[in-house]
Amino acid sequence: MGGITAAADAKLTDLAHEALLAQLRDGRLPAGMFLSMPMLVERLGFPMAAVREAVKRAEGPGLVTVLPKRGLTVMTVGPEVTRECLDLRAILDGEGARRLIRAGADMPLVALREAHLRLRDAAAGAVTPAMQRAAIQTDLSLHDLLATGIGDGIMGRLYAENRDRIAVIQNQRAFLPDRIASAMGEHLEIIAALEARDAERAQAAIAAHLHQTKRWWGVAEADPAPGG
Repeated sequence: MGGITAAADAKLTDLAHEALLAQLRDGRLPAGMFLSMPMLVERLGFPMAAVREAVKRAEGPGLVTVLPKRGLTVMTVGPEVTRECLDLRAILDGEGARRLIRAGADMPLVALREAHLRLRDAAAGAVTPAMQRAAIQTDLSLHDLLATGIGDGIMGRLYAENRDRIAVIQNQRAFLPDRIASAMGEHLEIIAALEARDAERAQAAIAAHLHQTKRWWGVAEADPAPGG
């Protein structure tokens, strides 16, 4: 019976953790938000013990900070954290692209290109909440493809954790029409490099996307002084 109970408790913790991640990813738990544990239990709909364990898991990658005897806060989004998360994603994107190209992997590039083109063209009109949600999903579709190149090991786990941090960051900034169009254009350059099986070109396109994303999010590093 003890084994059955332990397995059931572990399953509840897994479900509570997934529910917590879902609310972090979609913005229901925004950056900087404070919650007591009873508040979080009510939001997630799982027993206190399972929620406590889920929070411990989320604390490891920095998604939340536990405040002893008070509750927790969702990660704070600042320029340095944003830059580091974007830098890490670009590094892992680049390695994922290199490995996919080297392995001659089959990639759904035609479908990805068509989805990006549709969204880029649609951004010329009015941007609706539905379009903004589509922009986030389309943006993630390419990054998630690149993540398949690094597998499910240590780097894959780092990528997944960082993906959740970036989701919290991204929920603080609505996609503007100009950014949807430009981001889709930058992604199309990466897709073209993958289609050409050109790892060097893919690395350059990923670096360009990183630079522009930092600029749009207001966290670009200052240009070096002349002669510096």
